[in-house]
Amino acid sequence: MTNAITTIDPITMEVIQNGLGSIVDEMALTVMRTAYSGVVKDALDYSTAFCNAEGEVIAQGLTIVVHLGSFPSAVKSILQQFEGRIEPGDMFISNDPYTAGGIHLPDIYVIKPVFDDGTLQGFACVVAHHTDVGGLVPGSNSTQATEIYQEGLCLPAMKLYERGEPVESIFKIIERNVRVPDKVLGDLRAEIAAAHIGERSFLSLLRRYGAETFRDYCNALLDYSERLARAEIAALPDGEYEATGHIDGDSIESGPVTIKVKITISGEELNADFSGSSSQVKAGINSPIAFTRSAVYGAVRLILDPSAPNSAGYFRPITVTAPAGTVVHPVLPGACGARGITGFRIMDTVAHALAAVAPDRVPADGEGGNTILSMGGYDADFNPFVYVDLIAGARGGAPWADGAAGIPHPGSNIANTPIEIAEVELPIRIEAYGFAQDSGGAGKFRGAPGQIRQVRLLADEAILQMRSDKRRFLPYGLHGGLEGTPSMTILNPGTDDRELPTQGMTPIRKGDVVWHTLAGGGGWGDPADRDPEAVLADVRNELLSIEAAERFYGVIIQPGTLTIDQERTAAHRSS
Repeated sequence: MTNAITTIDPITMEVIQNGLGSIVDEMALTVMRTAYSGVVKDALDYSTAFCNAEGEVIAQGLTIVVHLGSFPSAVKSILQQFEGRIEPGDMFISNDPYTAGGIHLPDIYVIKPVFDDGTLQGFACVVAHHTDVGGLVPGSNSTQATEIYQEGLCLPAMKLYERGEPVESIFKIIERNVRVPDKVLGDLRAEIAAAHIGERSFLSLLRRYGAETFRDYCNALLDYSERLARAEIAALPDGEYEATGHIDGDSIESGPVTIKVKITISGEELNADFSGSSSQVKAGINSPIAFTRSAVYGAVRLILDPSAPNSAGYFRPITVTAPAGTVVHPVLPGACGARGITGFRIMDTVAHALAAVAPDRVPADGEGGNTILSMGGYDADFNPFVYVDLIAGARGGAPWADGAAGIPHPGSNIANTPIEIAEVELPIRIEAYGFAQDSGGAGKFRGAPGQIRQVRLLADEAILQMRSDKRRFLPYGLHGGLEGTPSMTILNPGTDDRELPTQGMTPIRKGDVVWHTLAGGGGWGDPADRDPEAVLADVRNELLSIEAAERFYGVIIQPGTLTIDQERTAAHRSS
């Protein structure tokens, strides 16, 4: 722990904690309101944070969990590479997973050092998923890239602004290497604006208390988060808890990808060891170590006290062992454009192991993270377009409630792109958007149903890139709950009915239709314990068929009146 002042006023501590939270949330709102692309302003695939002068996160905006643990890596790479050369007015940019703490190339960091009276006090940090950074496919998230050099523009840590002046050559390099420079540069300027606003608000808060006192309270905040985390971990039973997860990998030569974890709890410390996981693959799903750490921190965070501040203190007692050269710790030139699917699986697998430790706090498995559906190409006048949509939300049943539908994986706070906006801005038509019947895993608390999305291409041609999962390895149920249902992608349903792999690129032409359904969440608890009235409500809402109600829950419903046949149900359930 840090050496903070010995006398901490709890009221002042609360004011500073909430003040920091307001700063990073204000930064997040700035990005949302000023961004150009749908993936940022509508799908909300970005994060904001503030780090202290040592690179530790002291506050994170209400954005994406799996970005939290990556900010320290990005800031510390700047501190190491620019030691003695960080000046007031500087601003840095990076995305390189191998030299700059990045997590994949579309996620571009903008980091602004904040000075007070010539002394470095912290860093305003923003990261956003950009619509395109070049590479094999529009959207720059190809699962078929075999090395990072195929994935787009790689930016080591560099000064985007130097002493307040823009480095124009970097802006020009970005402009000439992406398919939609208006979207990318617009989003980049939104990040820059958010960093400036974060700096202004941070200095206002710091000067209210004085730099030295403020720094002491920030250290105390980190220590407080650490104490809470250590106390929560110490309350868990010591031991080793293992789980194995898989990624379908149907477009990868080496086949399914294995994520193996052993959680060791010893006193007030927790280690996640991924020895035995698959070697890195020649596909764009390798998870850089910063992203792997973030995923572990996020999974453990789910079972900790939710009132703990969102700071780096809470993951001080958590360590990650990930052998280099594996899918959870790739080395150059490992491709990682679609590494999100692996990060989600890391979280899911760690959560599965923790279910044995905290059964009352861990839900069943969900859809496995959002599907990314990308279409990109050129119109008749050779104007580029890139449609990137994140289809999310089929969570597993929890110990306290049914799985949430339409709520994204806990690792990401992203949203689906509104249909009206997508159709106005892009040459597509969304022809179906709803829930798949009988797709939630049965349980006392059932899994959420999988979402259906059907999209028609209106441009002459495009490249379709799909990133999905959970077709072969289904969402797991817990404590007697049944597995969820598989994902599926069909090209031109009802005509060609061509089944597409969970991951990969496909050329498509005008009029082609892509139909996708998410995997349905797993169930929690014995289906025979489910309230018959809850089963009836699902039938009336067309989430469950009458046949499935009888088959999985033993509840017999009259087709005409949609009422429960109480006598037959009681007899059927008792048998």
